[in-house]
Amino acid sequence: MRIIQVLIVALFFTNKMQSQTKTIHVFVALCDNEFQGIVPVPKKLGNGKDPKRNLYFGAMYGVKSFLKYKTKDWIFLNSTKPKNTNILERVLFKHRTKDVFLLADAYDGEQIKTCTIDFLKAANRQKTIIIKYQNKNLNFGGRADLLAYIGHDGLMDFDVQVNYNSIKKAKKDVVILACISKDYFKEEIKKANANPLVWTTGLMAPEAYTLKAIIDGWILNESPSKIKERAAQSYHKYQKCGIRGARNLFATGF
Repeated sequence: MRIIQVLIVALFFTNKMQSQTKTIHVFVALCDNEFQGIVPVPKKLGNGKDPKRNLYFGAMYGVKSFLKYKTKDWIFLNSTKPKNTNILERVLFKHRTKDVFLLADAYDGEQIKTCTIDFLKAANRQKTIIIKYQNKNLNFGGRADLLAYIGHDGLMDFDVQVNYNSIKKAKKDVVILACISKDYFKEEIKKANANPLVWTTGLMAPEAYTLKAIIDGWILNESPSKIKERAAQSYHKYQKCGIRGARNLFATGF
């Protein structure tokens, strides 16, 4: 009887520790001069089939490169090619001091619509992805604690048809770093029953320094207004756009 009680207690604390692990899933639609309605960028940065050099992933301020080389807060764990052919590279990071894991998926730029739909479904708690790392089963997709979309605002160019589920659980926090994302994503985020932690009101460069600043505040459980201010400060630091303009660029909530 004593052994059974000990096992139950051990299982309880194991589950509790696992439940404290936080996960972030970043959906990156690779910049693509050919298949997206964008102002063209240099060829090597705008090749949507080359995550290694892409503006939003492998370039200096892309998600993978920035977290791997430009910050000491994140530890690069691995890079894989998932079975999903729309995703050209998948990278996994762990926060250096917190029990937080970040998964970033680089979608073929031609498949931006699929990337957008996958993000919206995850915001609606669909499309769970489980990644095994050491002794942990890490929940991403619809079971991630925070979701982010990075890239061109494809909803400027196309409509999406998503079958949303009715959700009674707390709304999932989402971040959308794309041009004028509040206007274009508003109706879909409402249908997904998600919470827009940070999104944008104007044209912007969806680079990883802004995402990193937002995540820093989210990890510390800061208020949405403080997280929004972090986004503005970071954007102004790198873009030299003026702090007033940066503050007007970002919004939180509906």
